[in-house]
Amino acid sequence: MSLVVREMAESEVDLIIDYFHASPPEHLELIGVDRERLPKREDWRAYYEVVFRQPLERRETLLLTWLDDERPVGFSSADKIAFGRHAHMHLHVTAPDQRRRGLGGEAVRRSVELYFEQLRLKRLFCEPHAFNAAPNRTLRSAGFRYLKTHITVPGPLNFRQPVTRWVISRPAKLDS
Repeated sequence: MSLVVREMAESEVDLIIDYFHASPPEHLELIGVDRERLPKREDWRAYYEVVFRQPLERRETLLLTWLDDERPVGFSSADKIAFGRHAHMHLHVTAPDQRRRGLGGEAVRRSVELYFEQLRLKRLFCEPHAFNAAPNRTLRSAGFRYLKTHITVPGPLNFRQPVTRWVISRPAKLDS
């Protein structure tokens, strides 16, 4: 595995759009996404055009691409960003043949580092569907700490569902 995690280019946003629009209903249900809430492809692209024109400190979202042998295999996004304080991350292995290979844990660890660095975070949260074992297992292996399970609508694409809330904190730096 030659995993690379980097900031997504605007020209790559179809990775996200295609992933959601092409996913079968049972996968969308597993990840808690309501197909009826997906934006039209052109509307989604237009939204990302606006996002990419914002300075990092004011962006609603930060997108990362996961590549294995230069082939996109997944992505992560951060939203609910309070720059310099906290954000919420999402993780998706888009290539079904790449799932259950251990790729997610390493991709999440690298994504966490980029989010902390780029957004100057103190804490990063993640709230996957409680019944989706894979991301919950991945978050634990990546160093996230379990906080609670609760029912909510986690985002604009989601239906009401039980989620597990995880957090990872940036260690305090010692003054020399």
